[in-house]
Amino acid sequence: MIAFGQFLEILIGGLLSGVLYSLVALGFVLIFKASGVFNFAQGAMVLLAGLALVRTLDFLVARGLPFWAAVILGVVFAAAVMAIAAFVIERYVLGPLVNQDGLTLFMSTIGITFVLEGASQMIFGADNYPLRLFPTDAWFLFENQFPGGILVSKLDVWGGLIAGVLVTALAIFFQRTKTGRALRAVADDHTAAQSVGIPISWIWFVVWLVAGLVALVAATVWGTKLGVQFSITFLALKALPVLIIGGFTSVPGAIIGGLIIGAGEKLAEVYLGPSIGGGIEYWFGFVLALAVLMVRPQGLFGERIIERI
Repeated sequence: MIAFGQFLEILIGGLLSGVLYSLVALGFVLIFKASGVFNFAQGAMVLLAGLALVRTLDFLVARGLPFWAAVILGVVFAAAVMAIAAFVIERYVLGPLVNQDGLTLFMSTIGITFVLEGASQMIFGADNYPLRLFPTDAWFLFENQFPGGILVSKLDVWGGLIAGVLVTALAIFFQRTKTGRALRAVADDHTAAQSVGIPISWIWFVVWLVAGLVALVAATVWGTKLGVQFSITFLALKALPVLIIGGFTSVPGAIIGGLIIGAGEKLAEVYLGPSIGGGIEYWFGFVLALAVLMVRPQGLFGERIIERI
């Protein structure tokens, strides 16, 4: 019973941690699904959104504004910052590169990464800023069934609830709205989309804006977990195996991939780590992603791409 309780605690903790990875992966999926561009700058967007939020929150609270009002105004300001960033990226970076090949667009997002990292730290500061929007303590569940109960982080549960809401909203956006269908058309073929009157510049602004808002949501959770700091940009690397497993074009796949990676990392660290060495959670996800690539290159839920010559 004790062994099963330990297993259940590790599994639940891993699944909930995987959902936090999915919050970052959703931004990648959104931009790739809507524009066909792999956005290497998603981690930097999380950093920018988090810094804008936490610095505004600190400024307003220090001047006597109630915390809840400061949070609302901070979120609004951070969303405005992400809207400005989306406009600048579309107007001065992606706009001139319409109809260029995917490698060119990918390289442009690498440049965007360094610009966002430098600009965000230059404007808002480069320290580690604590952010406390969600509870960070834990519940002890099933104490009658298992000795000591099962430890469940409240922050991870909040992250799971937020991810569920985001997936539902994005699925409705892509499937039920005119703008969502236009985004998918642009991803399939820029030239064909332009020929039927879809404004590429507006579509790319919308998708980068929505991805920026997703980055803001991810920043609220990860900022509470780790603090808002430069290392938060490396979440992009943690999200990469999630994308590979779930599929670059699937919103639900980002969640499923995150659950697989999160649970796999925690279970491997506890049950395989003692026999093969520590640190397995840092590379387990990439090994698992490589195995999926060998069997199903488009991921478990990705769309199979068929090119006709």
